[in-house]
Amino acid sequence: MTTAIEPDASVMPLRYSVPIGGVAGTSFKPEHLQAILSAGRQRGFFEVHAENYMGAGGPPHRALEAIRRDHPLSLHGVCMSIGGPQPLDKAHLARFRGLVARYQPALVSEHLAWSTHETRFFNDLLPLPYTDATLHHVCDHIDQMQEAIRRTILLENPSTYLAFAESTISETDFIRSVAERTGCGLLLDINNVFVSATNHGFSALEYLADFPMSRVGEIHLAGHAEQADDDGDLLLIDSHDGPVADAVWRLYEIVIRRCGPVPTLIEWDSKIPDWPILQAEAAAAQAILDRCSPATLTGDRHAA
Repeated sequence: MTTAIEPDASVMPLRYSVPIGGVAGTSFKPEHLQAILSAGRQRGFFEVHAENYMGAGGPPHRALEAIRRDHPLSLHGVCMSIGGPQPLDKAHLARFRGLVARYQPALVSEHLAWSTHETRFFNDLLPLPYTDATLHHVCDHIDQMQEAIRRTILLENPSTYLAFAESTISETDFIRSVAERTGCGLLLDINNVFVSATNHGFSALEYLADFPMSRVGEIHLAGHAEQADDDGDLLLIDSHDGPVADAVWRLYEIVIRRCGPVPTLIEWDSKIPDWPILQAEAAAAQAILDRCSPATLTGDRHAA
C-alpha cells in the first residue's frame, strides 16, 4: 500500500492574489444578504473582516458561503498586529490560515499597525514608529504570515493621528522597503492617506506620488468624520460610517489614471445604510474604473 506524502509547506511556493480585474466591491454586511442574493450574480466582489468568521460554523458562515458561491471574496484581517513587537499569536494565525483554505479568497490583506501588548488586545489599529528595528519585525511578521497561509498578502497603509519623534524613515519609504523585502503587495487606502495628510499637514498628492503604485493590488475608499482637536483645529477620524468624501474621490481618480484599474473596495462599517446606498458608492467607483480603463483611454486618445 502506498502512503500519501503531504507536501512540505516550507518549500511550497507562495500563491499570489487571484486577478479579479478592475472591479469595484463593497464590504459584506449580513443585513444586506437577501438583497444581494435576490439580485443574483453581479459584477464586483465582497470583502469581510476575517475575525468575524473565526468560529467553526453557524449563520455567519452560511451567509458567507452563499456570497462566495457567486462572487470573489477579499479577506481583510484587522487583528494580526503585524506592527507589534511581540510574536504573532499562533492560534489567531492558525484560524486565519483555516479561513484562507476554506474560502480561497481572491485577495488577502492586513494592516500596517499594532493592536496587542503582552496579554492585552486594543480594539484599534495603532500607529508605529518608522525605524530600522520596526522594519525588521514587521517584515518578520509578514514572512511568518505569508508562510503560514501560503499566500502573499496585501499590506494596508494606516490612518494616523500622531507621529513618533523617533521615526527615521518616511511612511512611503517604509512601506516600499517592506514590500521589497517580503514580496508582499499593497492595499492603498486613499481615505487613510487623506485623513493622515489633513491631520499632519502634509500633501496627499505628494504622498501618493511617492507611493509604490506598482505593488498595489487593491484600493480602499471610505467615509471619514470631522472633529476638532484640543486646539480647535480640524481632526479627521477614519470612521467608515458615511459616503466617500469628494476630495477622496478626486484623489482616487488621479490614482486610477496613473496606475490603471485596480480592484476597489467601498468600506462602510458602522451606521450601515440600506443596500442601494452602498451599491451606489460602488457604482461610482466602477464608473471611474471603467472611464480610466486602458481601452477607454486609448479610445479617448484616438478620438482626439
